[in-house]
Amino acid sequence: MKPALSIILFTTVSGAAQGMALVTAVATLAGSAPRAATPLLLWASTAMLVLGLVASFFHLGHPLRAWRAVLMWRTSWMSREVIALPLFIGLTFVSAWLTTFGYSDGPWAHALAVLTIAGALVLWYCTAMIYMCIRFIQEWAHPLTLVNFALLGLASGLVACGALACAAGDLNFARACAPWALGATALAWGTRVLSLRRNASIKPKSTLQSATGIRSPRVVQKSMGFTGGSFNTREFFHGASLRLMGQAKIGFQVLVFAVPMACLAWALLSMHPLTAWAVAAASQAVGLLVERWFFFAQAQHPQNLYYQVVS
Repeated sequence: MKPALSIILFTTVSGAAQGMALVTAVATLAGSAPRAATPLLLWASTAMLVLGLVASFFHLGHPLRAWRAVLMWRTSWMSREVIALPLFIGLTFVSAWLTTFGYSDGPWAHALAVLTIAGALVLWYCTAMIYMCIRFIQEWAHPLTLVNFALLGLASGLVACGALACAAGDLNFARACAPWALGATALAWGTRVLSLRRNASIKPKSTLQSATGIRSPRVVQKSMGFTGGSFNTREFFHGASLRLMGQAKIGFQVLVFAVPMACLAWALLSMHPLTAWAVAAASQAVGLLVERWFFFAQAQHPQNLYYQVVS
């Protein structure tokens, strides 16, 4: 598939924002939310969610008709995501506004935190199901897609929380986030490796024989479906070489997992961990863009059997 930059930005930025909001909500329920840093974390989460929402409009053919996406909520996971995202933005905005003006205690705060946790989980599920429900793209149609969306969002949210808390001067909360961020990043790496291994061993269900109905064991395609460029040749194939795909696979693992884990270990041992947190957050942010590009690019659409094969 050919990844759209708007979808890459939406899924990475909103995923990290969901992780930040969830971490802040859990800290609120545990009674360990930092009073100074909590408004900053919630406002940052809200801003990132709005940025992701705006980015998602740029891959639409008719952005002014985007509101019609909610009409298919009974059958479409994208419609459900379109409903869940604004509701979740509303939750984070209300939480940010109330904590900014000192209303951070009381039963309502815990109720809002529970709703925020539920909203983050529902939004991750809706986003992942958009891809999991496409059965003919085997790379996506697996529970690991949901696991990776949620764990990558949680890991990046924890790293962002620690970095912002450290920048705000709340070193205690940053230190509390470090081991959780380290564990979540390691777990996300493990599940991502599992998905990479699974996808590398997939045997395509669609073949030239099944597409053409020719029973011969050897069918050779001599030309592409079109003599010139078309929507089919542009939008369902990324055009990158196998070498670039291999480099991207190694690169995002280094940037998303290896470098942040090393920096988080450094932050745990350092008395002045701001640099470590900044490097971890920057590396992971860049790496997540590459990872999400790879996630979309690795998916093999069956139509490419016809439109992308040239002898």
